[in-house]
Amino acid sequence: MVLTAASRLLGFVRIAVIGAVFGASGSADVLNAVFMIPNNLRKLLAEGALSAALIPELATQAGSDRAAGRDLVRRLVAVLLLFAVPLVAVAVLLAEPVTHALLDFPEPWKMQDTASLFRLVFPYILLVSVSALTMAALNTDEVFGVPALAPLLFSICVIGAILLWSNALGPFAAGVGILAGGVAGIVVQLPAFVQRGYSLAPLPQLRNAALARVGKQWLPVVASSSIFAVAQQVAIIFATGLEDGSASALSNALVFWQLPFGIFSVSVVTAHFPRMSRLAAGGERAPLAATFGEGAGLIAALLVPAALFYLLLGERAIQVALERGSFSSAGTVLAGRVLAGYAVGLVPVGLFTFAQRYFYAVRDYRTPFLTAVLVVVIDIPLSLVLKETSLRVAGLSLANSIAFAVGAVVLLLKARAQLADVRDRGRWLTTARMLVANAPLAGLLVVSRLVTADWWQPASTWRNALLLAVIGLAAVAAVLFMYRKLHIDVLPARSAPRDRTR
Repeated sequence: MVLTAASRLLGFVRIAVIGAVFGASGSADVLNAVFMIPNNLRKLLAEGALSAALIPELATQAGSDRAAGRDLVRRLVAVLLLFAVPLVAVAVLLAEPVTHALLDFPEPWKMQDTASLFRLVFPYILLVSVSALTMAALNTDEVFGVPALAPLLFSICVIGAILLWSNALGPFAAGVGILAGGVAGIVVQLPAFVQRGYSLAPLPQLRNAALARVGKQWLPVVASSSIFAVAQQVAIIFATGLEDGSASALSNALVFWQLPFGIFSVSVVTAHFPRMSRLAAGGERAPLAATFGEGAGLIAALLVPAALFYLLLGERAIQVALERGSFSSAGTVLAGRVLAGYAVGLVPVGLFTFAQRYFYAVRDYRTPFLTAVLVVVIDIPLSLVLKETSLRVAGLSLANSIAFAVGAVVLLLKARAQLADVRDRGRWLTTARMLVANAPLAGLLVVSRLVTADWWQPASTWRNALLLAVIGLAAVAAVLFMYRKLHIDVLPARSAPRDRTR
């Protein structure tokens, strides 16, 4: 969690540098829109889904035949090369028709730059896929610190490249940094990877039961777990057809949105998913229901305050972080509106992701897949409608939040139906207490916004940063005080010393 927080904060520095150098200009739109394509393919094909499918199989091999586990990694390297290299080659050769199909900039110069930048950055998908494979292997061996350095190095490489070469290369400097960051993510993990007996030498013997199981697990997981990446890509496509700065506003707002989501929601899911899987396999329904309720309650308790903060003070946070250099107040207002739309869905997306893991734990892949389809069916038509209203690009984020809220309700109701024989009266009481506990926070944020209005200065200043920090600390103190008074725990209960699943 600490390294994830550091990575997310460095991501803020990265977008601040991009904003300061390129502002909310057409060049920034090109850069943000192009990078979203391989970044979402990374989530779709490699990082999250591959790890979710590979780690359980590697963990099984580690307990019986470590040599077979190492060979499995080499076979996966061969699979990545077999599919990713031709994909990269085709994408580079057909960059213009691909970008015209995926993006909709009305200006010809933007589409030309988009195709050129796409050719430069698309090989990143091969690099990050290999990095995800080494990360999964190391995590299986309970090595977490070294893999967590990869995102930090990526941001450092992008920031350094922009600062060094933006005058000469424009947005293409960021492309150079993206490729350098992909290489750095592999290199930093290699010593620990090799030390534990793994190798990146491909093993082209693909007729293997373990490899088949990984593929069988990967397909349903990637179909449902990556739905948010698909929704993001659809939003970017729509945003490129709107006013200048729309795609950048969407990208910048997502970075803010992902900070609490990545630190809290992902951490809760990581901690509870293995335990739910073990309890489901053992048929322990009461502990499974308790673990499910605990995880869902934690996500809500941690994300509701963040959502309120973004709804009421999100624009100020963006101003403090980004409004300098070429990044104007107009860009701040636009990104703030988009962030407010995403803030509405912060808790629903967290609960949606957690509920997905519950269904994976009980070996039900059909329910999360069908619900993911429902989310897309709601998101795309609603986006088409709302982007033509006065909301414009903010309508895309609001449509996304509404769609995931519906999906979260469906998954939670289905999970509750499966656990209907387990008593859960306390869950509703805890939810009510949590809502009561956050009411003073909402009042505090509204009052602080009104009281500090005369002191607030245009652009990013130290006074603004200090005011926002004071408000943030007061908000955290208020939430913790209310949670303690109403007996709402924001940490899981301690488990027995020999229970290593907690």
